[in-house]
Amino acid sequence: MVSLPHPSVLQGAVSAPCLCCRKGKDQFDNLEKHTQWGIDVLEKYIKFVKERTEIELSYAKQLRNLSKKYQPKKNSKEEEEYRYTSTRAFLATLNEMNDYAGQHEVISENMTSLITAELTRYVQELKQERKSHFHDGRKAQQHIETCWKQLEASKRRFERDCKEADRAQQYFEKMDADINVTKADVEKARQQAQLRHQMAEDSKAEYSSTLQKFNSEQHEHYYTHIPNIFQKIQEMEERRIVRIGESMKTFADVDRQVIPIIGKCLDEITKAAESVDHKNDSQMVIEAFKSGFEPPGDVDFEDFTQPMKRTVSETSLSNSRGDGKSEPKFGSKSKGKLWPFIKKNKGAGPEDFSNLPPEQRRKKLQQKVDELNRDIQKEMDSRDALTKMKDVYIKNPQMGDAASVDHRLAELGQNIEKLRLEVQKFEGWLAEVEGRLPARTEQPRRQSGVYEAQNPSGVNSCAQDRESPDGSYTEEQSQETEMKIPATDFDDEFDDEEPLPTIGTCKALYTFEGQNEGTISVAEGELLYVIEEDKGDGWTRIRRNEDEEGYVPTSYVEVYLDKNAKDS
Repeated sequence: MVSLPHPSVLQGAVSAPCLCCRKGKDQFDNLEKHTQWGIDVLEKYIKFVKERTEIELSYAKQLRNLSKKYQPKKNSKEEEEYRYTSTRAFLATLNEMNDYAGQHEVISENMTSLITAELTRYVQELKQERKSHFHDGRKAQQHIETCWKQLEASKRRFERDCKEADRAQQYFEKMDADINVTKADVEKARQQAQLRHQMAEDSKAEYSSTLQKFNSEQHEHYYTHIPNIFQKIQEMEERRIVRIGESMKTFADVDRQVIPIIGKCLDEITKAAESVDHKNDSQMVIEAFKSGFEPPGDVDFEDFTQPMKRTVSETSLSNSRGDGKSEPKFGSKSKGKLWPFIKKNKGAGPEDFSNLPPEQRRKKLQQKVDELNRDIQKEMDSRDALTKMKDVYIKNPQMGDAASVDHRLAELGQNIEKLRLEVQKFEGWLAEVEGRLPARTEQPRRQSGVYEAQNPSGVNSCAQDRESPDGSYTEEQSQETEMKIPATDFDDEFDDEEPLPTIGTCKALYTFEGQNEGTISVAEGELLYVIEEDKGDGWTRIRRNEDEEGYVPTSYVEVYLDKNAKDS
């Protein structure tokens, strides 16, 4: 009779795996949480870079709008102002800021393509890889747990068969010792005991085989499968860490790549700033606004101790408009009046710009000649194009009627002839101005005093043709035969001690740039005071405050006269 070892002898060999399985499962849970956290960090960084690109785009857009906002409008007064070095430097700054904005757009584009798009694709791949690794880990864990359950079942079966064999052996021994039992019963009990022992041996062999198989699977599980899976997870995690580090480096490199270009933009702004030339700008202002007038001459001394006839020189300020009023009264005019020898600019002005100072008149005439020459060139270009079209029609009648362009060609010829006549007219005026400007070499003299009836030569000198200081010619004849010449309206304007009273208000309908002496600039919608009505010449005199007054075109304002002023 072979005695079988009790199943508890093998208990220690199979009790440890249960705890290891639980620990292995716990480690998988921890790794699963950690790798998910790593993916969350990567997605958070992607979101950060994406928001940075949006900020760069928004900043670039705002810079471009800012640059566009301050660009000079074409065919406007602003465009003329950009001939000065300071305004040209500002224009260069605006252009460089536009390029500067473009570099921020480059930053946004590069970050989107090199970081956001690449990391987004990598995150998807990383999620698939992570899913595959943990799937393999769970599969290995389930396999070892299945093997463990098979081992437990084999052990319980072996334990049950051993107990059954023990009970059969005890029953046989009891039957064999009892003298009252027949041999047949004893033999039956013996056979049953042997059968149970055989079943126990078979269970023992099966349990032993299952145990060996489990130990082999367990060793393979903990020393091969799980380490391989952990190694893959580790490599995956390390690649993720390396990738996010590389992305951060790319983040800095994208900025660094545009620094030289941004630096160049700033260098150009600095260069433009250094090109500002205050002397040149001042000279341009002088050239633009110089009048060409000669300063008035010296005032002659008048000896009142001698009874004598006093005369006044033609260039005397007090006699510039045929006024016989004394110099002291003239010198006491209120501030804000027009300069005495500047003629009031009323209406649109004469065609030959004779209302302007000589130098300004020359520039205006030159501009008009250049403009007319450009118009002639345009008309000639149109005529040449139509001539070529007519030739094509003549050679290919199916394309069009050659006679259909004759009328237009005739019109262009007439227009060109008219423009050429205009050019000749303005060139004549220009030659007259250019020939007269350097000829004025005599030093004019200035004298204060009054005209006396006994000095007809002084009166006759005023009646001669004279060139007024504003470049135009006037014939002002004195009809004075008494002691003094009657004062003109012009002199009254400057000799009044008190400013003119307001006779109403007006509202500017349009913006008017008062560039000539005697005019005043107004803005659309501005409210001002009326101090002199339109006297039929198309100009209304207005006042902004006690120091600012002048003329504006009557069509540019809407006048509201006071009731008392209307009645008077």
